[in-house]
Amino acid sequence: MNFKDLSLEEIISKIKSKETTKEDVFKYFLDRIQKYDSKVQSYNFVNENWLNIETDNESVLAWAPIAVKDIFCEKWIPTTCSSKMLEDFKPPFDAFVINNLKEAWFSSLWKVTMDEFAMWSTNETSAFKKAVNPWWTNRIPGGSSGWSAASVAAWLAPAALGTDTGWSIRQPASMCNLVWFKPSYWRSSRNWIMAMASSLDCPWTLTKTVKDAALLYEIMNWNDPLENTSLPGKDIVDPKIWEKKDLKWFKIWVPKEYFEEWLDLWVRKTIEEAIEKLKELWAEIKEISLPMTKYAIATYYIIMPAEVSTNLSRYDWIRFWYNSDKNYESTDELFINNRTEAFWKEQKRRIILGSYVLSAWFYDAYYKKATQVRTLIIKDFEKAFEEVDAIISPVSPSVAWKIWEKIDDPLKMYLADAYTIPASLAGLPGISVPAWFAESQDQEKELLPVWLQILTPRLEEQRLFEIAYAFEQATNYAKQNPKGFED
Repeated sequence: MNFKDLSLEEIISKIKSKETTKEDVFKYFLDRIQKYDSKVQSYNFVNENWLNIETDNESVLAWAPIAVKDIFCEKWIPTTCSSKMLEDFKPPFDAFVINNLKEAWFSSLWKVTMDEFAMWSTNETSAFKKAVNPWWTNRIPGGSSGWSAASVAAWLAPAALGTDTGWSIRQPASMCNLVWFKPSYWRSSRNWIMAMASSLDCPWTLTKTVKDAALLYEIMNWNDPLENTSLPGKDIVDPKIWEKKDLKWFKIWVPKEYFEEWLDLWVRKTIEEAIEKLKELWAEIKEISLPMTKYAIATYYIIMPAEVSTNLSRYDWIRFWYNSDKNYESTDELFINNRTEAFWKEQKRRIILGSYVLSAWFYDAYYKKATQVRTLIIKDFEKAFEEVDAIISPVSPSVAWKIWEKIDDPLKMYLADAYTIPASLAGLPGISVPAWFAESQDQEKELLPVWLQILTPRLEEQRLFEIAYAFEQATNYAKQNPKGFED
């Protein structure tokens, strides 16, 4: 049986109805990995022991396979953050969300690569592999969860786990024509997920459909008593939201600040067409202002490096993991040797910047001020949501760019986060759906995916699903698949 055009939900249904078996499903995706992963370069480690696992066909996931970003700890499975620093690390525990998925009987395809320690936006910075975009293999799939996105886009997995700090799920999903979803910051536990920036990190999913995102959301959101930001209880998705075919009574606002001069012309045109489709679905579209948006990138790139410098300080060989062969005469020299060799230049850049803004001389001028501006950004959103149900915007100001095109210009990389960082700073839930395709702004004029970002107030995930599902059903844009990966 060919599973390539089936959603995760449909695959599970076929296992439960005995139209196929869990073994056939897993073997199908394992065969595709063996056939196509040399082209996509998604996986660090692949599960070759799948036949040894027993399961219950009536369980929620019925042993359906899911790819796992190499930042989620799985007990005794190599988990490296795609860094030399953790090259041989095998954690003794499962991440909390992995444990939830295990209780629902998922099958892990094991680890997909990532930008080292989830830092960067292009999937060019792993210590092990460089991923490509399945739509055009001369282009990036986005980062840092781009390998997760590429694996699902090339149909090497029906769904994948990723993490999102600034845009690490949202950008790769938009560039690879997938549904990204992240809940409110407090819905997910970060326990035993390698930390980048703790007040911003959010683990979640990349899928082919909105319903698949909701299915995994129900399983993964749960109170974690060991995570002090985890909300009590569990959010259950109301099945009635899948019955709605239009967006009557929904008020949707478009921030004018998200349509500034750095937005590519063809991306703007595609998003404007998506807005017209929302109007056809009877949504009320209004223009709003989020005046603090212009400060979001600067705020993020102070708070995030500060937290990075703190979280990465543990990687010193004495506690974790890499050990240089160079001789040393002091502890300081040992640390310098290990961290200089094992971290890539972006990790070093952020550690230095974070240490600087946290220093006694500059803490008030930078870090404290950034946290105050973050509060103003949150208030911007709160004020907007007093009048509307959702906010929409592009995900990225451009389509996927060519491999190595921006690798030496970190400022351009940082500016590409402009539409996603404000929601991260505010802890908002978000989802994206395909808005069709736009031309690249170079000589090739290649058609590449563009996606529509939808944001709702904190803890309003079901409203997200309702709006995204109505748009998805009215367009079916996600049915498009990249060429070159046919069976």
